[in-house]
Amino acid sequence: MLQKIIPVLVLAISGVLSLSNPALAGFDETVNAALAPISKAVSSFIFFSVPLNGADIPLIVVWLIACSIFFTFYLRVLTPRNIITSLKMVRGDYADPNHDGQISHFKALTTALSGTVGVGNIGAVAFAITIGGPGALFWIIVGGLLGASLKCAECTLGVKYRTKHADGSVSGGPMYYLEKGLKEKNLPGLGKIIGGMYAAFIVIGCLGIGNMFQSNQAYEQLQLVTGGAEGFLFGKGWLVGGIMAFIVGLVLIGGIQSITRVTSKLVPGMAGIYFIAALIVIGLNIEALPGVITDVVTQAFYPAGITGGLFAVMIIGFRRSTFSNEAGLGSSSIAHAAVKTNQPASEGLVGLLEPLIDTVIICPLTGLVILLTVFSPEMVGGDVQGVQLTSAAFETVIWWFPNVLAIVIVLFAFSSIIAWGYYGQKGWIYLFGNNPAQNKMFLLIYCVFVLIGCTLDLGVIIDFSDAIVFCMALPNVLGLYFLAPVVKREVCTYLEKLRSVET
Repeated sequence: MLQKIIPVLVLAISGVLSLSNPALAGFDETVNAALAPISKAVSSFIFFSVPLNGADIPLIVVWLIACSIFFTFYLRVLTPRNIITSLKMVRGDYADPNHDGQISHFKALTTALSGTVGVGNIGAVAFAITIGGPGALFWIIVGGLLGASLKCAECTLGVKYRTKHADGSVSGGPMYYLEKGLKEKNLPGLGKIIGGMYAAFIVIGCLGIGNMFQSNQAYEQLQLVTGGAEGFLFGKGWLVGGIMAFIVGLVLIGGIQSITRVTSKLVPGMAGIYFIAALIVIGLNIEALPGVITDVVTQAFYPAGITGGLFAVMIIGFRRSTFSNEAGLGSSSIAHAAVKTNQPASEGLVGLLEPLIDTVIICPLTGLVILLTVFSPEMVGGDVQGVQLTSAAFETVIWWFPNVLAIVIVLFAFSSIIAWGYYGQKGWIYLFGNNPAQNKMFLLIYCVFVLIGCTLDLGVIIDFSDAIVFCMALPNVLGLYFLAPVVKREVCTYLEKLRSVET
């Protein structure tokens, strides 16, 4: 199979490489100009905002946070005891090799984390702080805590309503639980429509937030640490993108087993490097930590110099939190659906760890590193900064760390790309069936877009795809409200069974 698809992939990449030809140097501007009206219309719809006390409140963020709050109190699953149980499951304490599925709880979690732990944890936190001040970090953490129960609901449903194919593979996620779950609720027409909507949104959206954005940011950081405009990689996005596209293609061709072999090693390793480096920076600035924490909490409620005050900072934090952990978007449940278990709620409990690791642990580490080193109040409301600010913050203590950070960012980006490639492929399978030839076509398209992300400045396309990703929340959250009683029954029944065995 590799011998057949790799030549096709190489030919497609060679075709896209021609875009670097000086004669086509204006290609990205042409595409931006052509798609700008469409992007603006979609973004205006999905991010429609209402004014509140001087702040613009995007209704899609309210839609997601309201659902997170609902499931937090409805399920009441976020307890220390349940978190310990979740960790035991990840360790394999309750595993049964005879259960349906393809991968372990640990591999399901690391694959899902590979799609969420990424550039957003490094750059998006810096972005939030430069526009919302220290208080934004507080609401990022709150958003992560609220998102845990919502993620539990999504992953529980992802396993319960998954489909087993003739080749032994499984497919799950929102498109399947929306269709099958709502059919059980005597709403087959609605389920089919919004399931199809979700699948279409994730096929389109995966090309942006999980693909082009990731490869673009990886190339930018590599270019930065190799000398910028004077360095070897300047103007060689085609080289970085071509290498990444080729490796991504090799991994994705192998399916979920190949993906988990990569993510189960990459995610713990790169997260561990980042975690240790952040602790070193925080430890060397420990005397300033109490004051920074006080600023984070105080300015969460009484922000200084922020138009819109409390509501503006809250929305900034919640929006960055959602970008980080994707709770409410349903994407992670696609990876969790492949787990070996006959108890859907078992993977729901594993899923709730995801926002805690991604948003409640890693994001605050980035925020504290920035606030303890390079942050000043004058930054707020000025030029928006992302990865470069985080890199500068680490460099104040570890002068060589920007080079390590570049490697970490590339690995973060790579793991996110392969996870989102899997998500997009499952959406493609839902729409067009599990046809090997058609699946290869999707993978080919996806790999070409990895290269495009490094080669072109397609800002409008990335904005458009980000809006499409948030479109996923519309059908997903609607379906979750309908299926909430199913989730609660599964979770409560499983926990009671587990407690009776433990006692």
